[in-house]
Amino acid sequence: MRIVVIGGGKMGSSLALSLIEEGHDVTVVDRNESVLQRSMDTMDAMFIKGSGVSANTLKEADVQHADILIAATMGDEINMLSCLTAKRLGAQYTIARIRDPEYLTSLPFLQKELSIDYAINPERATAREISRMLRFPFAGSIETFARGRVEMADFRAAEGDPVVGVPMREMYKKNRHLPQVLFCAVERDGEIIIPKGDFVIQPGDRVHVVSDVATITDFFIALGKGTTSIRSVIIMGGSRIAYYLASMLLGMKIKVSIIEINPEKARRLSEMLPGANIIQGDGTDQELLESEGLTDAHAFIPVSDRDEENLMSGFYAAQRGVKKVIVKSSRDNYSAIMHNMGLDSIISPKTVACNSILRTVRGRASRSYAAVERMYRLMEGKAEALEFIAEATADYIHVPLRDLSVTNDALIAVIVRDGQVMVPFGNDTIEAGDHVVVISRRTGLSSLDQVVKR
Repeated sequence: MRIVVIGGGKMGSSLALSLIEEGHDVTVVDRNESVLQRSMDTMDAMFIKGSGVSANTLKEADVQHADILIAATMGDEINMLSCLTAKRLGAQYTIARIRDPEYLTSLPFLQKELSIDYAINPERATAREISRMLRFPFAGSIETFARGRVEMADFRAAEGDPVVGVPMREMYKKNRHLPQVLFCAVERDGEIIIPKGDFVIQPGDRVHVVSDVATITDFFIALGKGTTSIRSVIIMGGSRIAYYLASMLLGMKIKVSIIEINPEKARRLSEMLPGANIIQGDGTDQELLESEGLTDAHAFIPVSDRDEENLMSGFYAAQRGVKKVIVKSSRDNYSAIMHNMGLDSIISPKTVACNSILRTVRGRASRSYAAVERMYRLMEGKAEALEFIAEATADYIHVPLRDLSVTNDALIAVIVRDGQVMVPFGNDTIEAGDHVVVISRRTGLSSLDQVVKR
């Protein structure tokens, strides 16, 4: 597809690079020549200097023949006007990044009036992801499929865990007390492995398991990982993420404290969030953290604009024994460092937004019933977990899985049929309308037909 990306910053360049890797024809528009120059050195795309709201610039980018325009600048108004102008010029589909909380309540109206087909708020989406992670503090991350019926969770395997040192084919013979989940992926030494029957989990592996909600929860209880509920949270940094997250947590009856160093920002937060405890101070100050009850908090979430401060304060909280630490990081190269330091719950607004947009793009590219419903990137994009809905006319329908050809780099993890979740075996079939969850080391999949063939 022909895709125009307005804004060559962190999010825009990351999106453009992913879209190019998936075979799309990409044009990047930005007003800053130095930003464009940096992108020219790393990706094969067309680059145009100019404003996304300028009709002349958009015409130069051939937006009138674009399948999708993605407006991802730092300015909400620029993004909205870029979508409106692009649609008037002939772009088929428009996506806008809109971040300001003031636009939240009027967003449906703005989308309709400004011809925006899809709007993404990275900070709000990130806050929603964090709130879900807090509901399941026993895992590093939780991804949901099939309208919440299926969950994929990951945990760090430790010495003494019953799943360590046992071949997969013997896992439940030797651990009959463990609820049966599917071990769908393992991260080890920077690589991701789809485990087979002879695979053995080792201490330090990051293990991804998938099943229905109740079974996943029971599995972690049996594993001894615990499912303690979160009742009090300290948030470091009064960012937009902090505002959205605090609003959600207060609605869940969770006690919230926000530490913000800027007096004016702290004052505004106290007005916007009367139910939260707003503390004006430096969230990296260990004495302040201790005086505000860090060790008694059930969760600590640093979401300041400085990744280095988030990393160091998150590491300190983990060292002090806080049950759940979720660190916001915008830099992909920090993830390995954080994991090595024992911080498994890391979230990136850029990644959350890019995944959402890429899923939308793939759906537009496929234009079939079996297009991607949900998509999560694993291990910094080295693998993906995807949900498809099986198409009635596909040649894999009614055929036992043992008679189908599934690509070597993929695994059919779960099938959901009429609300019932099942881990499939050779005799099982895929039927029309089934929700099929796939784990794949090959990225860029947009249809179930690319995974399963007769």
